Amino acid sequence: MVLPNVPMSDEHKAALAEGRRQGATVRTYLEALESNRPKRGRKRTVESMKAKLSELEVTLPKMSGTDRLETMQIRRDLERQIENAGPKANLETLEAAFVEVARAYGERKGIEFATWREFGVSPATLSAARISRGD
Repeated sequence: MVLPNVPMSDEHKAALAEGRRQGATVRTYLEALESNRPKRGRKRTVESMKAKLSELEVTLPKMSGTDRLETMQIRRDLERQIENAGPKANLETLEAAFVEVARAYGERKGIEFATWREFGVSPATLSAARISRGD
């Protein structure tokens, strides 16, 4: 049985667009949250990477064979890391947008407080979004 092709109402289209906007906002915030999570060990700064790069430039001409090859790759990796070490996404701006949509998104998707917390969203952020343990 083939259903007739019924056009969507403007309300339905608006609801779909709002759902896409909420999903994109939540996804962007969660991705930024993950990428800005503190890493174990000593923090690597641009200055420390540049210092290491300078050391490699001095020792590289004295090397040969596989040592030189591996050091050249380390140099290339450091250059790429320095290039990508630019400003991170503004987490505060993303968090503010997240706070606006998180409650509605979570209710629509059935996401509980504990699940947000397990992912790493702070209690303060959830509180600002009016998401509580009872939700």
